Amino acid sequence: MFDESRLISNLDLIYGESKAHELFLRLKNKIEEYNKKSYVENKRYGLTQHDIILITYADQFNSEECKPLETLYKFCKEFLQPSFNTIHILPFFPSSSDDGFSVIDYYQVDPALGDWEDIHSFCREFRLMIDGVFNHVSQENPWFQSFLKSEEPYYDYFITVPKSADLIKVVRPRALPLLTSFGTDGETVEVWTTFSKDQIDLNYASADVFLDIVDVMLFYVEQGAKFIRIDAVPFLWKEIGTDCINRPQTHALVKAFRAILDWVAPEVLLITESNVPFKDNLPYLGNQIDTSDETDEAQLIYQFSLGPLILHTFLEGNSKKISDWIRSLPKPCRYLNFIASHDGIGLNPAMGILNEKEVESLIRTTREHGGKLSFKRDTDGKDKIYELNITLYDFLNDPKHPDLKKDIDRFIASQAIMLAVAGVPGIYIHSLFGTRNCNACDQGGNHPRSINRAKFSYGNVVAGLSNPHNRETIIFMRYQELLACRKEQTAFAPFAQQEVINIDNRVVVIYRENTKDKQGVICLTNVSDEQVDINLPATLIREGVSLNDMISKKVFHKVGDTIPVSMQPYQTFWINN
Repeated sequence: MFDESRLISNLDLIYGESKAHELFLRLKNKIEEYNKKSYVENKRYGLTQHDIILITYADQFNSEECKPLETLYKFCKEFLQPSFNTIHILPFFPSSSDDGFSVIDYYQVDPALGDWEDIHSFCREFRLMIDGVFNHVSQENPWFQSFLKSEEPYYDYFITVPKSADLIKVVRPRALPLLTSFGTDGETVEVWTTFSKDQIDLNYASADVFLDIVDVMLFYVEQGAKFIRIDAVPFLWKEIGTDCINRPQTHALVKAFRAILDWVAPEVLLITESNVPFKDNLPYLGNQIDTSDETDEAQLIYQFSLGPLILHTFLEGNSKKISDWIRSLPKPCRYLNFIASHDGIGLNPAMGILNEKEVESLIRTTREHGGKLSFKRDTDGKDKIYELNITLYDFLNDPKHPDLKKDIDRFIASQAIMLAVAGVPGIYIHSLFGTRNCNACDQGGNHPRSINRAKFSYGNVVAGLSNPHNRETIIFMRYQELLACRKEQTAFAPFAQQEVINIDNRVVVIYRENTKDKQGVICLTNVSDEQVDINLPATLIREGVSLNDMISKKVFHKVGDTIPVSMQPYQTFWINN
């Protein structure tokens, strides 16, 4: 039975005791109406090694014959279904900017992309992740247009701030004005815009905003969403005089969303996107609520720290920093592990892990390899580098000095580490092909993130994949082989045991084991350009069990108390114990 007190206590923290009870009754009526028409499974979903998430834009593939969503579905079904069981389609709603993240209408599919039936096609073959862009809306959103006309209840849906307000403490993810002037019905007001003048922040101090966003969330569940990704979570709650990031009310809002999903659709998982230092990211998992390690906030959090750590590891050819960090991760590992995404590679999540010199090395390499940089404005008013805008392939490999075999080996090695770490992997579609920087995509030089957002011709991609000698085809096939091996082993289940072993600073050694069936995998990745000979402790194997590498099919033998292993530069072994 659903624990109503969980939801009420969080509503109390946000809106106060007197309003919380009334709001709960309104929510209860809404949910009862929803339950009359819903067909959800009404049971928990247990994550396994089969849960691998593809991150892609709806219009990632262009074709003259089909709408973009139809074309994407065709590609996923034909080429990706054996490897991926979940598709995260980035915002596919009508939008006015930011590649979909300035939502005009939460309830519609952009007609230029397709319609809801196209979305339902994905739901029949895959688990679907939908973006909850719940922090802000487009200027063109009807809610904001009604606000400009001072129409009820929308005059309270957005945050207006006097010019004299003290905003010096506000933490910014952008180097743009925090406030934007708009002419309303009779006056000019300053409106809170965290990300851009076309992304108007919602005012969650209004209970009506909360109720409308709950409507949106439940609508996505009705349409087949199995994961709801809450975008830009840290900035949901604004309070003048504070830093306006990661506020207690923000956590209470996420917990309230989670409690509602637990009530009506417990098989739907909540994922928070919080590009912040790891110590500030971890609290979005919330508090344990029962003996099964369930928590009361997000089921998974984006593991933003992994990206800059992987880059540092291969830049230095040294595994010590990442090995120490993986060893320190709190368990169970409820992380969505990713390196590349539609955004840049954030530097904030490296704070406290990489030192200033190491971060500067990442920045210098990005510039040298043709990448760009995005900035944020600090509380001292100065602009600071916020993220690296570059494709993963071009960061890891100098475009001016290509070495095809070594470059591909290094790139695949970076992915192998991500796939070995405990958690659920999220793979940006560009990583499947080793996409290069798209400088032409950054028209005018004002959209540095676009360098990593190139779109593909469906016909060209399919034709290219028929040529086994193409760089992109080689990467695609090797990536698919890794994913196929991973899905076979219960040791790669998200919460399976993880142990990091220090043997040689040129090699990442992670031992994964599923304690239920005693299946183990020794994951080795050489992060250097040198041949490395190591000796694994024989205590990692059980008597009478052969040691086979799932990738190369090589067989390893015990010699005395060790298992000798010789690794070529950037080679990965997944040794099945």
